[in-house]
Amino acid sequence: MSSRALLRVGLIGDGGISRAVRRAVTSLADPRLEICGVLTRKEPPHTLDSLLAARPDMVVECASHAAVSEYGELVLRAGVDLLVASIGSLADPGLEDRLIRAARQSRARLILTPGAIGGIDALAAARLGGLHRVCYRGRKPPLAWKDTPAQQQLDLATITAPTPFYKGNAREAARLFPKNSNVAATVALAGVGFDRTEVELLADPTVQRNVHELFFEGNDGCFEMRMEGVPSPENPRTSLLTAHSIVRILTGLVNPVVI
Repeated sequence: MSSRALLRVGLIGDGGISRAVRRAVTSLADPRLEICGVLTRKEPPHTLDSLLAARPDMVVECASHAAVSEYGELVLRAGVDLLVASIGSLADPGLEDRLIRAARQSRARLILTPGAIGGIDALAAARLGGLHRVCYRGRKPPLAWKDTPAQQQLDLATITAPTPFYKGNAREAARLFPKNSNVAATVALAGVGFDRTEVELLADPTVQRNVHELFFEGNDGCFEMRMEGVPSPENPRTSLLTAHSIVRILTGLVNPVVI
C-alpha cells in the first residue's frame, strides 16, 4: 500500500469549524485520510497557490460566503473537488453558476455538506417524487442573533417569549443573515429552490440550543422533523454537528462501506 493517503484534504479557514474538523480527523487516526494544508489569513499567511501545491484531492471551505466567492471557482478550475460549508453563498445565482460551470469544465465536483440539519436525504428523495411545499424554521437563543438585522428589530437582551423577526424565502434569508443562513440554503438546494423555500427565524429565550425545524410535503407524503444542535463553544452561531457532517463526507470517500 502506498504511503500517500487515499484522500488528501486542504482546508480554507482556520476558525471553529476548521479546527473541529482537524480534531475529528486526528481522533480517527485513519491513515487513508490526511489534512495536507490550511489556507488562513493569520500569520504566517498562506495562499491558495501554496494550498494547491500541497496536492489536495479535495478542498473544504469552512470560512465564509466571501471565501467561497474568492476561492471556490479557482479551486474547481484547478480540477480539485470543493466541499462547501457556507452553502448560503449559493443564494447568489451568479456565483452558483460560475461554480457549476467551473466544475463541469474541469470535471471536479462541487459537494455540499448538510451541516447542522438532518433529513436532507429524505428531502432530496422526495423532490424526485414531487414536492408541493418546503418550510424551514430556525430558533436560536436571542443573543445568538446579535450583530444581525434581528438586533435592529428586537431588544435581544429583554425578550421573554419566542419572537419571530423574519418571514420570507431562503434567498432573501441568505442575503440578510449570511452567517445564519446555511441550513436554510441547504434545505433550499435539496428541495424546491431558494425562491420557493419558506423560512421563518425566531429569537427564542426558551431554548438553549440552536433548533432547526423542517416540514415538507409532496407526492411521497408529509414529513416533519426537529433537531436541537449543541452550539460550538467557539462560535454560538454554528452547531458542533457542522464539522462532524464534513468529516462524515470525508470518511465516506475513503471507507469501503458508505451510508
